[in-house]
Amino acid sequence: MKALTWHGKRDVRVEQVPDPSILEPTDAIIRVTSTAICGSDLHLYELLGPFLDRGDILGHETMGEVVEVGSEIRTLVPGDRVVIPFNISCGTCWFCRRGLQSQCETTQVREYGSGAALFGYTKLYGQVPGGQAEYLRVPLADYNHVKVGGELPDDRYLFLSDILPTAWQGVDYAHIPVDGTVAVLGLGPVGQFAARIARSRGHRVLAVDPVPERRAMAARHDIEVFDLDDDAIPHLRDITAGRGPDSVIDAVGLEAHGNPAISVVQQAVGLLPDPLARPMLEHAGVDRLAALHAAIDLVRRGGTVSLSGVYAGDADILPMKTMFDKQITLRMGQCNVKRWTDDLLPLVEDDADPLGVMDLVTHRAPLDDAPDLYRTFQRKEDGCIKVVLSPGSAPAAHASDAQGDL
Repeated sequence: MKALTWHGKRDVRVEQVPDPSILEPTDAIIRVTSTAICGSDLHLYELLGPFLDRGDILGHETMGEVVEVGSEIRTLVPGDRVVIPFNISCGTCWFCRRGLQSQCETTQVREYGSGAALFGYTKLYGQVPGGQAEYLRVPLADYNHVKVGGELPDDRYLFLSDILPTAWQGVDYAHIPVDGTVAVLGLGPVGQFAARIARSRGHRVLAVDPVPERRAMAARHDIEVFDLDDDAIPHLRDITAGRGPDSVIDAVGLEAHGNPAISVVQQAVGLLPDPLARPMLEHAGVDRLAALHAAIDLVRRGGTVSLSGVYAGDADILPMKTMFDKQITLRMGQCNVKRWTDDLLPLVEDDADPLGVMDLVTHRAPLDDAPDLYRTFQRKEDGCIKVVLSPGSAPAAHASDAQGDL
């Protein structure tokens, strides 16, 4: 099959690789019909190479059609249309039963002290082959799927794999008061959805991003938008009675603008040999914290900062005095995708499209174009906000090499 594979810093390629096969009786194989490039994929493209091997298959926003199931699968049959959550969880352990599927005890990557395994996301999260490919093996497939109908287009459902529940969790964690105001920093795909979700709940939403196309998209959904400049934070504070918004959602993460010194560190780490780079990524401060610092500065006293953007450093310095003095609540974490599925599925199937899932994709292309679109997405060129790839494999019968469980 064809798959998008990693080969080095800013070097991803579409190659022929072996088809996936059933390895455990709880596996399923899907034919991928749509897969997206996520903002967190850019961390692999740019920074996290020391935890990847050449040839690793990327991608964790995936949906498609079941073509083969293991002998212990009870809820899926070939032909079912499914969305695949990006985190791999069992559904039965202590954490899963409490809605913390991202901490699943069955799939935790204990070698690196990490939470649940993820598709297409480095040794830190299990080095599981990802979904930017024609086919995908899904472990623990009875739980790791969202079954959907056959009438609506993929775009209605695809984002249930990651960015829509991530945004929903970010808003939930923000604890926005009734009739409260929230600021969203960053209007990439997660920021777009977080702003729309908060607005759909009746909150005033103020959103900041330096890219005009992103601001224009958000404005279509009744979001108040602001450019990122030196006056942005003081202005947002001024228009919220001088106190600042009740909540702030950081939808940017480690690739924030600002702090050129850390930018140099990130560049250097990406070029070091893996044995030298891994300890730096695990123990050094490698995040540009401009967005997080802005969130802490902006939020009102007694307010909440919710982190949806991904951070990677373990020695980043936070302004603890300010956080303590302002009595800020800080919530964060990898999204617990399955926790939010029942809330989101009716909304994406609603004819009115209340969250605007059909107004996000700016670039659609075949899988072969993925390397060019990684570059375009990272550079924020050509108005690129969200890329969806179509692997385009023929819906022929697919069988594992051994015709059964291995």
